[in-house]
Amino acid sequence: MKKIIKFGLLFLVLALVYVVYFNYPRLDIITGFSAKSVCSCTFEADRDLRSIEEGDNDIDLVNYAKNNINFEEKSVTSTVFGLKKRKAVYKEGVGCILLPEKSTHETQSFFKPNRIISQSDLPYPYGNLPEKDTIFSNINYKVLDMAVENAFDCEGEKQKRTRVVVVLYKDRIIAEKYAKGFSRETKLLGWSMTKSITSAVLGVLEKQGKITLNQDHLFPEWENDERSKITLNNLLQMNSGLEWIEDYENISDVTKMLFLEPDMTRVQLNKPLIGEPNNSWNYSSGTTNLLSGFIRNQFKTHQEYLDFWYAELIDKIGMNSMVIETDLAGNYVGSSYSWATARDWTKFGLLYLHQGNWNGEQLLNESWVKYAATPTNGSNGVYGAHFWLNAGGKYPNVPKDLFSCNGYQGQHVFIIPSKDLIIVRFGLAENPEFDVDTFLKEVLSAVK
Repeated sequence: MKKIIKFGLLFLVLALVYVVYFNYPRLDIITGFSAKSVCSCTFEADRDLRSIEEGDNDIDLVNYAKNNINFEEKSVTSTVFGLKKRKAVYKEGVGCILLPEKSTHETQSFFKPNRIISQSDLPYPYGNLPEKDTIFSNINYKVLDMAVENAFDCEGEKQKRTRVVVVLYKDRIIAEKYAKGFSRETKLLGWSMTKSITSAVLGVLEKQGKITLNQDHLFPEWENDERSKITLNNLLQMNSGLEWIEDYENISDVTKMLFLEPDMTRVQLNKPLIGEPNNSWNYSSGTTNLLSGFIRNQFKTHQEYLDFWYAELIDKIGMNSMVIETDLAGNYVGSSYSWATARDWTKFGLLYLHQGNWNGEQLLNESWVKYAATPTNGSNGVYGAHFWLNAGGKYPNVPKDLFSCNGYQGQHVFIIPSKDLIIVRFGLAENPEFDVDTFLKEVLSAVK
């Protein structure tokens, strides 16, 4: 018996050595992901460590990380078997910021956005009062409730992993369901849905006459080479021709940017041109953070840059729960890090459903919304200007005018103009574990 135990322990030690040895180069990213995730989920979403580790951090290799929360300091440190210690620190107004390995200094984000959050006596979605109860004769509520229920796992299952579904029809919530541990007040990470927020901020600037889609010579660093010809349109459509590898399974441009870089706006800025603008569609989180840097350059001060996103867009449409996190340099991580309640994410979809008009105020030009939903050259109808599209029929049982904000692990704000519908889904699973086409088809089948 003792020999069996001894060999068992030896096998366990060898297995751990194997895991560490072959993944050591990735440990910076593993512990960085874990520290950042636990920090944001704790201090932005008010969640407990167990739910975070069993949910958000239940990813191969990341689940080896040990996390320690310092509630007094509002920080999280993570290690894997005591190696590659990383730390994330919470700063009010700008969320959790991941510090470089062995960092001895605090964050350099001395600014936080000034926010004016007004209370409106209108019902949801345009105000702070409860939504009006509305029964639509053309909605089969039994079918709708079943469609929403089907999006969630049954007791004890862990496949679809849906956390929230909200369905808005003709400006009224017709269905809403939350998984255990989540509620209307829970902030949810949008991941790459943040890219659509960044696009909308540029749309506001365009509406105000401060930028144009066809402008080039975007950065001084590009003045002496062919990159000077890249247009704002090329960046918004992910069609710049700049080098970039978006691979989350390995060490790549995107993982190094999100978990190692102190200033994420400069990573793609320094990449060479390897393709032809407008003929080289390539999805790139680096491009979006480059656009965050471009937005920063439109303002004289950093404070103006931080304030603009909220004053002219986010708080103007009542997304008061939203927080967009910054990098160590104080720039918004426009590619990935925005938090808001599901109901506030629904409001963002509504802005686009109504062609950029928010309760009578035109925040975006109608042409900008149409542009966002126009297929990018080379994308086969799946991508527009920082929005995903169904123009190419990716979802065969769904209208082709659908366009959406999409995020890692199946975060979605679906906008379907022909049906006057917004469908929001948050979770931890994508196709095939969560069948998006079937989910949408079932919801749509309830609307006659």
